[in-house]
Amino acid sequence: MATSVVKARLANRGPLDLSTLDEAALMGCIDHSLLRPELTRAEIEAGVDLALEWQTATVCCRPSDLSAVVSRLRRSAVGATTVVGFPHGAHVATIKEREALIAVDQGAVELDLVLNIGALRSGDLGFVRDELAEIIYVVAPVPVKVILETAYLTPEQVEAGCKLALEARAAFVKNGTGYSPRGADLDEIALMRRVVGDRVGVKAAGGVRTLDRMLAMLVAGANRIGATATAGIGTEWRARGQEAVAAALAASPPSGAAAGGAPAKAEE
Repeated sequence: MATSVVKARLANRGPLDLSTLDEAALMGCIDHSLLRPELTRAEIEAGVDLALEWQTATVCCRPSDLSAVVSRLRRSAVGATTVVGFPHGAHVATIKEREALIAVDQGAVELDLVLNIGALRSGDLGFVRDELAEIIYVVAPVPVKVILETAYLTPEQVEAGCKLALEARAAFVKNGTGYSPRGADLDEIALMRRVVGDRVGVKAAGGVRTLDRMLAMLVAGANRIGATATAGIGTEWRARGQEAVAAALAASPPSGAAAGGAPAKAEE
């Protein structure tokens, strides 16, 4: 299938209307994650086949697996994506830039880029912005998702990171890598959506292992989900999808209400 078709399928950046959600739209929100360090070649191939079966948005794989994943996904509507500066964001900028360019040359249709977490926490905002902007510029028009690793940040730093990503022309902001002390938090996803508005995407990753948890993230403002439990989520949808959507909408705060309370603990 033409790359243009894949890119068109991935074009949405704004919040979803859950009242119109069906299986295709739900699975089209998932980046099926194949990033664990111990995965074998056979497990990578099986993971790609699972993503094809469920027709996820993309397969997000380790950089060394990208070429094989691109080949296995050829002529499908599922895109191939990979990570840059993963998982700590502490690579020097030139290495991140080269890693991003290689990934694009190999066929990545999106990139998940970890910003320099320590620099953000240190308040070196100009450095963070300039590094992001340079990498995003050199791989344009390939969309870049900026990973904040919010588990290490205060709400003020999350907001600052989102604003830096906007200034650098990122396509998405993403809460984390899945390797920090906790996964996606509903309040943080809502905060990220408030900061970036409706023209930049929000990706939630880490601890999203059930249909109910995924729907809660979508209600909070995410429009892409990083997940390994793709088959389980899809199977749950087929068993009780519309019932789960109704419950998620009923549990959501009134429109415009600020998220509050203690951060939600990520599922184990």
